Amino acid sequence: MKRPRPEPVQVVKQRRDGALRALVSGVPYIQYLGISFDRRGDELTAVLPYRDDLIGNPLLPALHGGATAAFLETTAIIELAWSLLWEEMEEGALDPTTVLPTHLPRLPKTIDFTVDYLRSGLPRDAYARARINRSGRRYASVHVEAWQDNRARLFAQATGHFLMPERDA
Repeated sequence: MKRPRPEPVQVVKQRRDGALRALVSGVPYIQYLGISFDRRGDELTAVLPYRDDLIGNPLLPALHGGATAAFLETTAIIELAWSLLWEEMEEGALDPTTVLPTHLPRLPKTIDFTVDYLRSGLPRDAYARARINRSGRRYASVHVEAWQDNRARLFAQATGHFLMPERDA
């Protein structure tokens, strides 16, 4: 019995990048904040580029706490949605030609979200990564960490609980 030939790396990469692009483009608030996502395999790093209008305290200057919280919550939600998409892509259940925002699963809904502001966010780009602690059929728990210049020096972290969307049977 002959094994099927694996897909070329570029085809797999294009499918994954297209799915992530469709997922992110389906949320207008992500474009408003200017958040982008860097994908390496199944790992996502969110990037919040510095803009003057994200400053909350111009005397310090420091990133606005609301912008920081929105950045962390968006990172958590996209990580959860990406984990669902990843399973579908790798199982072959996701058709690359239908990867449009209208064909994507609904996003998880926030139950609660707690942010720890560890230090002032400086006027520069910020990065965040989310780690899913638990993800079941109905509920998920996620931890998010944000940093700027040094990954070991977090400026904020958060823990959130989310209601997972129902999956079509």
